[in-house]
Amino acid sequence: MDVPALLEAASLLVPEDIATENDLTVNDVWDLLTGDEWEVALGLLEELGGFRPLPIGFWESLATAAEHLRLDRSAAWCHWRCYETRNGIIRAVLTLRPATEARRQTPFSGAGVLRPMWNIGNRAPTGEPAVDIARLWVEFAPSLAPGGRASVRLAPLDPTQWQHVRPGRSITMHEDRTVAGTAVVLEVRRPTTTSTA
Repeated sequence: MDVPALLEAASLLVPEDIATENDLTVNDVWDLLTGDEWEVALGLLEELGGFRPLPIGFWESLATAAEHLRLDRSAAWCHWRCYETRNGIIRAVLTLRPATEARRQTPFSGAGVLRPMWNIGNRAPTGEPAVDIARLWVEFAPSLAPGGRASVRLAPLDPTQWQHVRPGRSITMHEDRTVAGTAVVLEVRRPTTTSTA
């Protein structure tokens, strides 16, 4: 087990002497680890990132711990959060076309494996629409089936191509020349830090 990685991540938590009743502290994580509650400690630390921006080092430490614990989805999520810390966050609500209207006939993994193309309004030098690739993470679900709808996070292959994308914009997802789904952008957050500490 990788106690050092979890404790390194936990060291970025609120110090015990200034913690409020609801704050998670290093001592709380240590108590879970000494009680062999590895997955619980990792889960609590992962949830922290939803409340405030945390440095890349935090997510790298959690990814290492998750890999040692063989928690593949947790490790993938922590690596995803490293990417978002470096490049920013894009969240959207994606609605896939039903299987009767699209190429996709089966659900896909929601853990950032799918790398579809997106029409986000960019143009090729010839003036035709250009597509940009972004990995896709489905929030709160292990997969997404044809006809399904979910909150998603996008990790562009080239974030500079996505600088003009703003909340409220409608973008289309493609797995081939046809439209596989439509997403409405909910949130765009630029990177807050490039620190590795």
